[in-house]
Amino acid sequence: MRLITAAAVVLCSLLVGLLALPADAATVRLDGVTVRLRPGTSQVVTANRTHGYHARVTLWVLEHGRWTKRFSTRDGRIGYGGLSRPAQRHQGDGTTPAGTFDLPFAFGTHHRRPGWHMAYHRIRSGDYWVGDNASRYYNRLRNKAAGGFRWRLPESDDNGSERLLAHASQYEYAFATSFNSDQVRHRGFAIFLHVNGRGATAGCVSAPRSFLQMLYRRLSPQRHPVLAIGA
Repeated sequence: MRLITAAAVVLCSLLVGLLALPADAATVRLDGVTVRLRPGTSQVVTANRTHGYHARVTLWVLEHGRWTKRFSTRDGRIGYGGLSRPAQRHQGDGTTPAGTFDLPFAFGTHHRRPGWHMAYHRIRSGDYWVGDNASRYYNRLRNKAAGGFRWRLPESDDNGSERLLAHASQYEYAFATSFNSDQVRHRGFAIFLHVNGRGATAGCVSAPRSFLQMLYRRLSPQRHPVLAIGA
């Protein structure tokens, strides 16, 4: 029963990302990054590329009509290919898509803890983020036991999927984003906000472990948090 509940939470969270943003949605600029606000958004994480693959990552909170910086780190990372426009991105090009994206749920290697407010999926053996362009589950979380994608393909393959536990350090604390939630083939998959690795990412945004831990305690679905990426 617990597995069914977890799958339902993940599916519902992803469907939220499919909702169209109104054309007249409000925009603000925070730390030089343009943010397209969702209705009710009062928490924003910005990733401002500073140089190379480095970025300043900041949590902003709307209080009493003003955006206030809560936490910031200069040790953020983006993809080794720099920034790209989402519609021009190609799977495997190593770029991080610029723009504003929903943060529908968190995932990681720990059991859920008190004080975590976002929907949460604990990674289990066999969990993949599907990169198989021929699969109906492209850019979706899927366990290999459920089938429906070629999980045996290596990650280096053009249709390889990402085995989440193979990146347990980076995904100890992580958030899914709504990038390519409409499943445009070959545009890319598995664009997350996660813990720093040794260098650049393959397209995600990353930040120090302590920063992700702080986000786990602060972000709330009632505040409609988003990730805004730019320079």
